[in-house]
Parts: sequence; structure tokens; C-alpha cells
Amino acid sequence: MDIKSDIFKHGKALFSTKGFKKTNIKEIAQSAGIAVGTFYNYYPSKEQLFLEIYIQENESLKKQLMESIDVDQEPLNVMNQLIMRNIEAVHTNPILQEWYSKDFYKELEQYYRAEGSKNIDSFRAFYMDLFKTWKAQGKIREDIDEELLPGFLDSLVYIDMHKEEIGIQYFPKITQYLAEFIMQGLTKDHN
Repeated sequence: MDIKSDIFKHGKALFSTKGFKKTNIKEIAQSAGIAVGTFYNYYPSKEQLFLEIYIQENESLKKQLMESIDVDQEPLNVMNQLIMRNIEAVHTNPILQEWYSKDFYKELEQYYRAEGSKNIDSFRAFYMDLFKTWKAQGKIREDIDEELLPGFLDSLVYIDMHKEEIGIQYFPKITQYLAEFIMQGLTKDHN
């Protein structure tokens, strides 16, 4: 029996049904059939367990997005689909919804500020390849340095991390519009 896997599985089920705030360690331990003290042998806190679950869900979503998008469409359509499917997944997945929950988003944001670049590399490589392909096909502006391209979409993540200062009520709509504006600017012919 893999106790850590059981804690993870039962924690994920409880967080999915009750949310982060309403789930406690005692419930997770009981559900996994262990003592509370045993929980602490594997995870220092409820937050750490949730963070690991969130990261796995987020990675799974990014992988699914990369596999499900027809990248041969026009760039604006591809990006709109990526953004819309991401927003839809966040709204339908209780674990991912915590990104917009006042109960946990600050911890998530701190993690992604500190460690996030390691965890978004595969998705970043995916959209960098898209940009390079589109540039080679003449679908995006020639005058923009390739080195700048990832910064446009990375900036959306950082804006999203400051949703409280901007006004959380505007999210994720503002991200959607900004992605659209960026892609319109990148695809506009200025030659």
C-alpha cells in the first residue's frame, strides 16, 4: 500500500467535492484510513498537499490543451481556443477554480512566482513552437523579435497573478481580452 498515493487520491477527491477551505486534514486522514499523525509524515500541511494536487491538475490541463488544439488554424483562432478552453476547465474543475478563490490563490501565486517557470516549460515550448511556425509561414509580424514572443503570453500570467490589485471581479475576462488584443497585434500586417 502506497500511503502517500492514498493521501493524494483521497485529498483530491475531498478538495474536488468540498473545496480547499472546507476540507481538513482529519477528513483526509480518515478517508485514506490513516491517523492524522501519519498524514504529517508525508505532507507538512494541507496547503502542501493541495499544491501538489493543483500542479498535477494544471499540468494535465496544459497537456490536454496541447493535444486538442488544431494548430493549423489561424493564430487568433488557436489562441482564442487555448484561452477559452483554459477558462472553461478552470470553471468546471474545482481544484483549478482555487486559482480564483480568495482562500488559496495567494499561496498558488507565491508558488508560481518561485517555482512556476519549471512547471510551465512544456506549455511555453508548445506556444513558442507555434509562434516560430507562424512567423515562418508569415502569419505573424516579421518586425517583432522572436525573443519577445514568449514575453507576450508570459505577461498574461503575471497580470493574472495581480488580479487582486487589478480587481478580481474582472478575471478571467480581462485575460481573455488581453490575449485577443495581443494576437490581433501580432497578426496585424505592418510590412
